[in-house]
Amino acid sequence: MKVLITGGAGFLGLTLARQLCAKSHLSLGRDSQQAIDCIVLYDTAVPPTRPEGLDERVSFVAGDISDRDTVGKLVDRDDIVVFHLASIVSAGGEADFDLAIRVNLTGTLNILEAARARAGGPRVVFASSTAVFGGQSMPGIVSDQTKQTSQTTYGMTKTIGELLINDYSRKGFIDGRSARLPHIIVRPGRPNAAASSFCSGVFREPLNGEDFAVPVPPQTLLPLLGYRSCVQSFIHLAELPADVLGDDRAVFLRNQGHTVHEMIETLKEVAQRNNLVLGKITMSHDPVVAKIIQGWPSQIDAARAERLGFPADADLDRVVQDFIDDFMPC
Repeated sequence: MKVLITGGAGFLGLTLARQLCAKSHLSLGRDSQQAIDCIVLYDTAVPPTRPEGLDERVSFVAGDISDRDTVGKLVDRDDIVVFHLASIVSAGGEADFDLAIRVNLTGTLNILEAARARAGGPRVVFASSTAVFGGQSMPGIVSDQTKQTSQTTYGMTKTIGELLINDYSRKGFIDGRSARLPHIIVRPGRPNAAASSFCSGVFREPLNGEDFAVPVPPQTLLPLLGYRSCVQSFIHLAELPADVLGDDRAVFLRNQGHTVHEMIETLKEVAQRNNLVLGKITMSHDPVVAKIIQGWPSQIDAARAERLGFPADADLDRVVQDFIDDFMPC
């Protein structure tokens, strides 16, 4: 079996690839395990050096996901599973509408059409977002049954992506699934263009001894999921039998709600336990980021994911400790 991960050079793409290397197979039927012999990581650029944890089955391809011919050449086998993670994220989409449409819509259509051209309805896992929800009528707690009224270009493209996944699956072109991601923490590296980037930055920068300015009020409530559970959820979603999903292929991943204040207090406790000196954390309101965040759900009912056996974080303390264990120098 071949696995294609778009956005594969990003943090979640690389983490997913490492997990698939370790797992070495996917169970696409109720009793069928299929060995993974090829993993292709597709992104706009490839890493200058090969990341650790990837074996000889992994290769990198650089290119533009809006190039239909290139995408078609990547989806070149019937026995393929696609994890479609590539996207222009929230604040980036607000800054450049045309780029968001080209990457998020045209790119997704290219993936779906390439998969449609293969025999047997390949499995496609699409990374969606809480940003599909918003607007004045959004309830205090959203679920997989809540009406989608996104107030960002990013969220709009994710909504359309979910609908395409549902319809291509209904037609039998693919066997698609959409993972609605809460805020994923703690991402290593530098901040990206996502409005939610601060959710990782409030942990990452202080742990690295850097000062950090939080752009939203301390009472802001955020639905969070650790990166380990997120990647495990992608795999779990890929392996679920189609009949348990039915005609609605979009599933909110499990999450825990925490205020920014709670996040900071947990960080302090974990840092003290690990004898780490934190950088200074201050509050510095950013009206652009705050407006986007306030327009997204603050509480998510993920009961469907729980019923379907998706993994969950033990607690926020464990997520922060995982980041220290995985990415902080000894």
